[in-house]
Amino acid sequence: MAKIFFLLLISVGFGAYAGESAGEMALVTMAQGALEAIVGSLAKVLFYEILGFPFLILWLVIGGVFFTFRLRFVNVKMFRHAISVVRGKYSSGDEPGEVTHFQALTAAVSATVGLGNIAGVAIAVSLGGPGAVVWMMIAGFFGMSAKFAEVTLGQKYRVIGEDGRVSGGAFRYLKDGLAEKGLPGLGKILAVIFAIFCIGGSLGGGNLFQSNQTVAILTDSFDVLGDLDWAIALLLTVSVGFVLIGGIKRIAVVAEAIVPFMAALYLVASIVVLVFNAEKLPGAMMFMFQDAFTGQAVGGGLLGVIINGFKRAAFSNEAGLGSAPIAHSAAKTNEPVREGVVALLEPFLDTMVICFVTGMVITVTGVYEGNSNGAISGVLLTSSAFATVIDWFPKVLSVAVCLFAYSTMITWSYYGERSWEYLFGRRTIGIFHIIFLCVVFLGGVVDDISLVVDLSDLLLLSMAIPNLIGLYLMSGVVLDELDSYKRRLKSGEFRVFG
Repeated sequence: MAKIFFLLLISVGFGAYAGESAGEMALVTMAQGALEAIVGSLAKVLFYEILGFPFLILWLVIGGVFFTFRLRFVNVKMFRHAISVVRGKYSSGDEPGEVTHFQALTAAVSATVGLGNIAGVAIAVSLGGPGAVVWMMIAGFFGMSAKFAEVTLGQKYRVIGEDGRVSGGAFRYLKDGLAEKGLPGLGKILAVIFAIFCIGGSLGGGNLFQSNQTVAILTDSFDVLGDLDWAIALLLTVSVGFVLIGGIKRIAVVAEAIVPFMAALYLVASIVVLVFNAEKLPGAMMFMFQDAFTGQAVGGGLLGVIINGFKRAAFSNEAGLGSAPIAHSAAKTNEPVREGVVALLEPFLDTMVICFVTGMVITVTGVYEGNSNGAISGVLLTSSAFATVIDWFPKVLSVAVCLFAYSTMITWSYYGERSWEYLFGRRTIGIFHIIFLCVVFLGGVVDDISLVVDLSDLLLLSMAIPNLIGLYLMSGVVLDELDSYKRRLKSGEFRVFG
């Protein structure tokens, strides 16, 4: 109770401070100046172009392609089995862990199925044209294999305490897995670097971006909220704080309830828009695929289409970043591969379904045309697409956005918390909680969306550097685990329930 009271006190303090316009403006101005300096420095290194591609994007794409071939198209061959596992066909309920396969999936999906699917797709289409969505789907297909590899290792090297509390993630398999490979020094270094980047990613893409876009669409959709950006940010801060201190079990319970509902709400609304534009669908889809391989409608040409598609896909599905293993390591199972196949469903649902639907809504309504300069930014472009059908539809979208953003923030708070604990110990987690909640509020009052997007990309994508180095070095371990599991599955060794 003391921690809850303290978190609320911090939040209320922000609200009171935000009420003073001069103080608010000074805080925002100082924060934006600092962020601009950080973004500029990091971008020069992490987005250094190789053959026209930013280094980090190329790094992630190569990783997804590598694991797809290395693991013999596990993303295709084990897809059906993954659905069976999520349905509980191979779960006894008494295996070690804290959450079920479905809860682990929804918790991880709640971190990926967020504003990257709504605002991110809109940004990709604005900057790269409708064809960028096709490249998002291609990146998602290969990302399924990378997600399988990292989650399998996350399960294999997780640590379960005497109290049943699970600690797992890239920092665990980088440290312990590489130690088994005779590289303990490298493993420790990569684990620390990853944990630092993960904390940054949780505060940036998993927090700052989500809060910013939530406030943007609410103030745009509801006139009464126009001047209450600080109040909305405060409400988000308090709401996240209550779930944040409950750990993975509370996050899993909330995600299990929110994720299916928010996905269904958004997909139904999107389908309504597409039905209203049914006669334009064939032409829009054909144009989308043509644009993917010509890039004629985009100033950056074909390369611009591909880069924007891959960039937004990486931000959306997080395959290869090493974030998902933190949630999946808590799943109740003795089989690392079993949780790995569950995880490969995430990029499929996130990028190949929801992102594609969003892209079709924006393309078929034509709202992206003439917006290559970003005059309508992020989630507001998707909102304008919904408004072309029914003028109150943006209000439906605003509800979905709030759910998307909220679920993303609570899951990323857990990712950051686990990384913080790995670096600084369990006793100091309260410090991270306070920092995270401060950033929730700050994100809601920052106006420069381009700065928020750039910083979020940098913080999130940088996690892939240490993570993929470890995955490459341990790819043989993943392949051995997969081959062993498939042999036992084929022989009927696993008990089937239900």
